[in-house]
Amino acid sequence: MPVLAAAIGAALLAIAALHLTWAVTPWPLPTVADLARDVVGRSDGSLRRAVFVPATVAVAAALTVAAWLVALHGEVLSSPLSDDITRAGTWGVAIVLLGRGALGLAEAGSGRGDRPPSYRRLNLRIYSPLCLVLGAATATVALA
Repeated sequence: MPVLAAAIGAALLAIAALHLTWAVTPWPLPTVADLARDVVGRSDGSLRRAVFVPATVAVAAALTVAAWLVALHGEVLSSPLSDDITRAGTWGVAIVLLGRGALGLAEAGSGRGDRPPSYRRLNLRIYSPLCLVLGAATATVALA
């Protein structure tokens, strides 16, 4: 399981780095409003940097902790925590990722009209499937 856990950890850290990038720049999009539309699903202009930056940094921190837990349980890193704690944490990561993926697909399938089309498209094609794959892989590590 170390190889799978390392791959999951690397993916989660890459996504965390992307979130940290978004805290300082809307890359690869031209504006924060575009980023809010395509990543958060808000096109009404109500998302302010004062809220967006701390929330984005918090997501990056959570993803970093998730990567660490998976790496510990998958024996990629030496664990200062008990196996029970790392297993519970890894299951927590799996449940959150699977939940995000399932809810994202359910929202996309419901035809909910208050999200911008660009967000719905990205959620259906990238965000939700990626969460489901990472969640299933993380559950596999948790079972080991």
